Amino acid sequence: MQVGAMASYQTVNPFSGQVVGTIALMGAAEIEQRLAAAESAFPAWSSLALAQRGQFLHKIAAGLRARRDELQRTMTAEMGKLRREALAEIEKSAAACEYYADHAGDYLAPQPIPTEAQRSYVVYQPIGCVMAVMPWNFPVWQVIRFLAPGLMAGNVALLKHASNVPGCADLLREVVAAAGVPQGVFDVLHIDNEQAAAVLRDRRIKAVTLTGSERAGRSIAANAGDQLKKCVMELGGSDAFVVLADADIDTAVAAAVKSRFDNAGQTCIAAKRFIVVEPIADTFVKRFVEAAKARIHGDPQDEATTLAPLARGDLRDELHRQVRESIDKGATLLLGGEPVAGSHAGYQASILDHVGPGMPAYEQELFGPVAAILRVKDDAEAVRVANDTTFGLGGSVWTADAARGETLALQLQCGAAFVNSVVKSDARLPFGGTKRSGFGRELAGHGIHEFMNIKTVYVA
Repeated sequence: MQVGAMASYQTVNPFSGQVVGTIALMGAAEIEQRLAAAESAFPAWSSLALAQRGQFLHKIAAGLRARRDELQRTMTAEMGKLRREALAEIEKSAAACEYYADHAGDYLAPQPIPTEAQRSYVVYQPIGCVMAVMPWNFPVWQVIRFLAPGLMAGNVALLKHASNVPGCADLLREVVAAAGVPQGVFDVLHIDNEQAAAVLRDRRIKAVTLTGSERAGRSIAANAGDQLKKCVMELGGSDAFVVLADADIDTAVAAAVKSRFDNAGQTCIAAKRFIVVEPIADTFVKRFVEAAKARIHGDPQDEATTLAPLARGDLRDELHRQVRESIDKGATLLLGGEPVAGSHAGYQASILDHVGPGMPAYEQELFGPVAAILRVKDDAEAVRVANDTTFGLGGSVWTADAARGETLALQLQCGAAFVNSVVKSDARLPFGGTKRSGFGRELAGHGIHEFMNIKTVYVA
């Protein structure tokens, strides 16, 4: 970033290394204009009937689909996502808009509670402007999964997107505006972290939602706490992928490869720690390595490419440091373990075996295409190892016995536990973590209620 009166950010294509564009940071007057517009827009927007707000959400969904190719190209150029993965993300985002347009009424209906009163019930009322600090790894979905329920709730929003995906942010703003959503209901702030901290302290910001690193979460949560403002934190994860002795190996391996290497492994809820019981460990690992070898790095726009680059060169370098340090401390490298030769931010599909305590692959989140194999003797040790982490976002259990898997899933210390399925976010299900993976929930009824005044009404 250049500093000074005309501070700006450059965005770099992770595959080619070429500069995509330069975005100037907003000044105080531009920030103030957007804050004032949000405050002005809130009364009318929150007064609209749910059905009216739903009509706007359906138009946003249509706009996402109409501009999907432009959105995809921008996403791929700015953060390197494979073309087909980007298109799938856009479709998922459009479907989420439609889901909330059609189902928000179920979540927001007054809830009667019988008491001795003539009437007593709970109503859900919007609170105002919610600030969103969003990451680059899913630059459309991460925004829509807070924005769709937030708009249906009657709130307005300001987005501070990651600095390497400004084009995605601007396209989303254009889609929302083209849907006829009134000015001020949703806007984008191209600002740095210091400016973001000042915006959060502004009286017109009522709450903040963040998806990002633990470092960012600590900073934003501390600032919000100092201002007594509600916040939701979705932070990092190192999800356990527990493979029991009776698991269908072919099914588990296929899921393992997809969960670990899709999006170049840059997914908070991706499987990262593969905890495999000894009786089937050798078989699972052998097939996992064979399947992972098929992931080939290349141009994300090329349909033949199966492994995208990391979003930035510095992220690739940090991942490589974690891999080399883990090997130095005793991990066995079975596959990959090196940057892609001649690439700007590519890293080979990699697998580390015999990972244990004290290694970065055991203690830290590997945010890239590197899998860590942890061998255990039985189910009980699998649960212990799965929970031996500071993270608690998601986890999965793989077994032929669904009841057995459910029993173990209930013991996992995480916000979402899946049996015979990869961990995923779904508009119908609450999403979020525990421990250092954050707090609060997005999506479903739990998520839409996070940024509302849950008001008790008692009529004697």
